[in-house]
Amino acid sequence: MDTMEGRVRIPSGCAIAAVISRGGEKMTGETIIEAMKPMHDRSNGLGGGFAAYGIYPEYKEFYAFHLFFDGRATRKSCEQFLKERFEIVRSEILPTRKIPAITDEPVIWRYFLSPLRSVLASLQLDEKEFVARVVMQINTGMPGAYVFSSGKNMGAFKAVGFPEDVGAFYRLEEYEGYSWTAHGRYPTNTPGWWGGAHPFTLLDYSVVHNGEISSYDANRRFIEMFGYQCTLQTDTEVITYLMDYLLRRQKLSLQEAANVIAAPFWSTISSKPMGEERERLQYLRTVFPSLLITGPFSIVFGFNGGLMALNDRLKLRSMVTGEKGDRFFIASEEAAIRAMEPDAQNIQAPAGGEAVVVTVKDGAF
Repeated sequence: MDTMEGRVRIPSGCAIAAVISRGGEKMTGETIIEAMKPMHDRSNGLGGGFAAYGIYPEYKEFYAFHLFFDGRATRKSCEQFLKERFEIVRSEILPTRKIPAITDEPVIWRYFLSPLRSVLASLQLDEKEFVARVVMQINTGMPGAYVFSSGKNMGAFKAVGFPEDVGAFYRLEEYEGYSWTAHGRYPTNTPGWWGGAHPFTLLDYSVVHNGEISSYDANRRFIEMFGYQCTLQTDTEVITYLMDYLLRRQKLSLQEAANVIAAPFWSTISSKPMGEERERLQYLRTVFPSLLITGPFSIVFGFNGGLMALNDRLKLRSMVTGEKGDRFFIASEEAAIRAMEPDAQNIQAPAGGEAVVVTVKDGAF
C-alpha cells in the first residue's frame, strides 16, 4: 500500500504533554506515556523523552546527573573529572530494558553528586552556578559525553524513538513523581540523535517544545555571551538557557520571563493604561530585546514545584489545558488529556503569549 507517511514534512509536528498534582501526590510514568499514544503521528521516531519531578526523594539533597557516554573509556575520564569537583554519593547504570524499537543506545549512567565545599570556596561560586558551569564544561569539552539532566529530585529520560517506546525503554512505570512532561519529536531542520531529543534541561529546569525558533541565532549569540554553550544541535536547547538566565541570574518571576520570551507587541503595550504594568512591560522589552523568541512555538517549562505552559504570542502551535481534582493537564491535543483523564474538565486553549503557571501547594513535595 502506497503511503505518504515519512515522505512529507509536517510543519506542526511534535507532541507535548504534561501533568502535575497540585497536592504533590505521586503518579507513575504510565499516565504520561498514555498521553503520548494518541499523538503518535505527530512524531516520526527520531526522538522522544520525559522529565519527572519528585522521583528521587531519598537523594533529594543531591544533584542527579544523567549522562550519555560513547564508551567505557569516556565514562572513566568523565568520572575522574567529576570526582575532582563533587562527592559522588552514588554511581550506577541508569536502569533500562531492551526493546526492539530502541537501538544504538549509548552507555547511560546516573550519578548523585554534592559539590565539594573546598572547590566552591576556591572558585567563589554558589552551588547552582558551579553545577551549570560543570554541565557546560562536559558538554563542550568532553567528546562522547553529554549531561542530559542535572537537577535535584528530578530527571530527564530521552532517546531516539517514539515516546511510548522511550518510556518503556527507561522503565518509567517504576518511577513516581508529582509532575511529568513528555515530548515526541518530528525534527524538521535538525538531526535526530539521543542528545537532541527533548526535554532539554539545566539544573532543575526542563523544556519540551513544539515549533521552530526563527530567532535562534540572535538568541544563541546573546546567551553565549554569558557562558552558556548550545551544543546539542536543536534550537530548543536555547530556550532552557534563556529561562535559566532570566530566572536564576536575573531573578525575574515566571510571568516576567514569559513577558520577555513571548513579549507583547509594542502596540499592545501602548494600549494599556499608564501604570506599573505598562512600565514593567516596556522595561522588559527594552532591556531584553535579544531574548524575544520569534516563530511558532508551544512549550512546557518544568521546575521544582511546578509547570508553566506558554504559546508564541500569535498562537501558531496548538496547546490545550484541562483539570480534574488536584491534577492539571497540558497537551498539544485534547485527545492526549482525555487519555490521562477521560473526565477532564475546563478544557481551554490559552491565548498566545498567555503564561499558564501551575504550582504544587507549599510543602507538598
